[in-house]
Amino acid sequence: MVQKVALLTAGGFAPCLSSAIGGLIERYTALAPEVEIIAYRNGYQGLLTGDYLTVTPQVRAKASLLHSYGGSPIGNSRVKLTNAKDLVKRGLVAEGDDPLKVAADRLVADGVNVLHTIGGDDTNTTAADLAAYLAEHDYGLTVVGLPKTIDNDVVPIRQSLGADTAAEMGARFAKNVMAEHNAGTRILLIHEVMGRNCGWLTAATARKYHEWVESVEWLPEIGLSKEAWDVHAILVPEAVIDIEAEAARLIKVMDEVGCVNIFLSEGAGIADIVAEMEKAGQEVARDAFGHIRLERINPGQWFAKQFSKMLNAEKVLVQKSGYYSRSAAANAFDLALIKSMTDLAVDSALAGKPGVVGHDEENGDVLSVIAFDRIKGGKPFDISQQWYLDLLAEIGQPSPVAAEPAEH
Repeated sequence: MVQKVALLTAGGFAPCLSSAIGGLIERYTALAPEVEIIAYRNGYQGLLTGDYLTVTPQVRAKASLLHSYGGSPIGNSRVKLTNAKDLVKRGLVAEGDDPLKVAADRLVADGVNVLHTIGGDDTNTTAADLAAYLAEHDYGLTVVGLPKTIDNDVVPIRQSLGADTAAEMGARFAKNVMAEHNAGTRILLIHEVMGRNCGWLTAATARKYHEWVESVEWLPEIGLSKEAWDVHAILVPEAVIDIEAEAARLIKVMDEVGCVNIFLSEGAGIADIVAEMEKAGQEVARDAFGHIRLERINPGQWFAKQFSKMLNAEKVLVQKSGYYSRSAAANAFDLALIKSMTDLAVDSALAGKPGVVGHDEENGDVLSVIAFDRIKGGKPFDISQQWYLDLLAEIGQPSPVAAEPAEH
């Protein structure tokens, strides 16, 4: 019998965390109001240190407020429970401790029967490690995860929470950024979109922005030109990027339109950038999960340097929409998706069924509780999808050729 539930959010933000917390609280209040709920602060870090908030009757009564906000009220962090060296260095566990045991014992000490994790592939693979440890050592706890990532790259889940909102916010961000094309002559604008190894968010953002361009009225007689506002190139990690060939195409756009607007995934061309850095003897920074710290590499600036000379650009602007997009409140699409997933997550937890909630692409897209051992990250964006090919055709970009998988 479930008596106490714990929630935690982890990894980077996505426009679903606050609402998912609200949805879980509302569902438990409706089905099992006697169940206590706590929320560990700053993800697995709070779990290791026993730092949590209590969901009071006042919070339960006003849980609907959480649907209107972005970010996570209980805080996030990037903690990998199997990376003991990193956790010792950060003072989260003592030398010689097994972090999984520390986390499991903390859950027991706090009287927790169910743990809900809300995060991306790293969060849920960490949850899988913890769930396996709990099962192996007969702790009798149930772990149920919810998939959030604006990259939309969790296998085998069709649509991650928050991804659609992030694309919508990226398109809104671009509306202001692209107005800068008239701030001078021969301007190169690069809109750098988050996406470590997956170009879905960049493509979806460009699609939503292009749809806006197509939907509004323009007045070219006074310089309000549809062609100058539109997307001219989309660069994603899954496609080969021939910079010289693209430059030859885009310089014609620059000459005719007066600007070039590129939507760039931050993970595009990363292998070339890393190779150049290592050749120069520069250290490539990585996080606790071994991922390259893209914010320290600055892919947008690297591509700006390559293209600016080839396009004879007089001014270059690189603008990043990531933090603007990922901290937004969920849109209507995501709110509906969140409710369906949080409802099932609670139902599953009360039934003692562990796993990650999502529409299973390997099982007819049915919304279900997917076993942890089937969850993994790095799902590539399918650049052969018809909607993407149609989008490229509309902006005059040739059909893509698949690239080698990006480095994780």
